[in-house]
Amino acid sequence: MLSIGTIALVFGVVFLAELPDKTALAGLMLGTRYRASYVFAGVAAAFVVHVLLAVAAGSVLTLLPQRIVQAVVGVLFLAGAAMLLLKKDEDEEEIRKPADQSFWKVSGAGFMLILVAEFGDLTQIMTANLAARYDDPVSVGIGAVLALWAVAGIGILGGRTLMKYVPLKLITKVAAVVMLALAAFSLYEAVSP
Repeated sequence: MLSIGTIALVFGVVFLAELPDKTALAGLMLGTRYRASYVFAGVAAAFVVHVLLAVAAGSVLTLLPQRIVQAVVGVLFLAGAAMLLLKKDEDEEEIRKPADQSFWKVSGAGFMLILVAEFGDLTQIMTANLAARYDDPVSVGIGAVLALWAVAGIGILGGRTLMKYVPLKLITKVAAVVMLALAAFSLYEAVSP
């Protein structure tokens, strides 16, 4: 059964963590060069693949004893928060322009870029953690996919405008604080009687 609360929580956490990521910048760059709908189709498909892998990994974690899962999830959330807080600003990477701008070339370039760039990324790890934490793979998957699609859409259509009003460092710090809170809660549950 779907949980709107879980979907909303996962959406918020993944959205905040993904917004300052290189993917938003890559989407922005692709969106300025190519037809936005073609770029989004490829990026969206790649994110579905990543979320399916992450939810499957998180579901495997639920087979472990609950205290161990809470401890692992808490430690991974702490690591994620540390990665966000210690992350150095990255320059935009140069992306090759496809020879033609057909749907398949442009969406394929977007798909491959995200598939490679996001594999083992923080939000994929967070999605696996959240799937293990809530033992609701469908709700977690929906929340994560919607968050990643929202960030991709923002990056493709309006990234420059957003970054003028919301500093990237602030978004990163908010995401890190949310992850620290989730880590504290998970570790508390792991050690409480």
